[in-house]
Amino acid sequence: MSTFKAPKGTYDLIPPYSAKYLAVRDAISAPLRKAGYGYIETPGFEDVNLFARGVGESTDIVTKEMFTLTTKGGTNLALRPEGTASVLRAALEASLHKQGNLPAKLWYSGSYYRYERPQKGRYRHFSQVGAEAIGAEDPALDAELIILADQAYRTLGLSNFRILLNSLGDKECRPVYREALQTFLRGLDLDEETVRRAEINPLRVLDDKRAEVQKQLVGAPVLRDYLCDACKAYHEEVRELITAAGVVFEDDEKLVRGLDYYTRTTFEFVHDGLGAQSAVGGGGRYDGLSEMIGGPALPSVGWALGVDRTVLALEAEGIELDIPAATTVFAVALGEAKRTVFGLVTQLRKAGVAADMSYGGKGLKGAMKDANRSGARFAVVVGERDLAQGVVQLKDMESGEQASVPVAELVDTVRARLA
Repeated sequence: MSTFKAPKGTYDLIPPYSAKYLAVRDAISAPLRKAGYGYIETPGFEDVNLFARGVGESTDIVTKEMFTLTTKGGTNLALRPEGTASVLRAALEASLHKQGNLPAKLWYSGSYYRYERPQKGRYRHFSQVGAEAIGAEDPALDAELIILADQAYRTLGLSNFRILLNSLGDKECRPVYREALQTFLRGLDLDEETVRRAEINPLRVLDDKRAEVQKQLVGAPVLRDYLCDACKAYHEEVRELITAAGVVFEDDEKLVRGLDYYTRTTFEFVHDGLGAQSAVGGGGRYDGLSEMIGGPALPSVGWALGVDRTVLALEAEGIELDIPAATTVFAVALGEAKRTVFGLVTQLRKAGVAADMSYGGKGLKGAMKDANRSGARFAVVVGERDLAQGVVQLKDMESGEQASVPVAELVDTVRARLA
């Protein structure tokens, strides 16, 4: 046993289980790539103030969950707890908004970090695939992203998830609601920290999962009743576009999510098979975030879907992904045939065929066990007699049929059989 272990609340992805994560990432990103979203990658750490300003100083993420560090030069950094602020910062730094052709459509995949109490479905290190449409205010963009996420989950075979939808209003109508909600909250019996949060961002109290808080929120003012005409019309168009696409959703007037930058459209994907940690992803519109972090006005919308949570959702529904074997041809060298086999494996790889071979001088029995474990469709066995005759033995691992194939014809034979 090694002296070291993965830090608490983190995990290692190891084959063959890791192939499931790769398949989920690919399935989530595939609809995005077909809809004009280009890949972006940002550093794993950023200036701590990027998240303090953007995510919100009253949020649990900033006050309790960020991993922070100070460099030798005195710069305060934070491991990224979410992706949107980093992506928008990168887009601003690269002046994507000045190049025309807005919105800038971007997707990303990576690891994120939050200091939380580890439990199933909630880790201190987790993986997400996200998408952002930066620089345009259009209900069609909000609807597009929700539809693309729904499409990704359907492609994976998931069916027991729900889409929750709400509008948080904008800078015109939310202040009026904020004041009404604060007045209501001041009359409740809340702990000191929640009272402080109510004064900074009262909408965050609605997101409190504690039963004793939720019980007191019965009868609280509903944001829907305070939306201005423009926000009502915007939200109704989003709803109509999603409905027209055949995507089912539920209106959730208490949905606010845990980040301060959301405006208007906000949504969440939840899976009822995951228990308390039911959210598998979510997002919304964040029209004021660019200005919060020092940029120009850039209305934008986006989401992030948890890869870890999605894998758990697949397991909860008993869905096994059809993941092809990593190896198509497994070659076995006997006696002095290793150099020839190595050359054949290299040729197969150059021809686009996934190929591997037995290493370490194993005998036929041990090498064929490796071939079986690899999941390869074909095994190629080469012994000294085969070398003398200029052939190899090609075995179909599914049917058990075996035939001699000239060395020079192996690559073409394999490709023909795969076709």
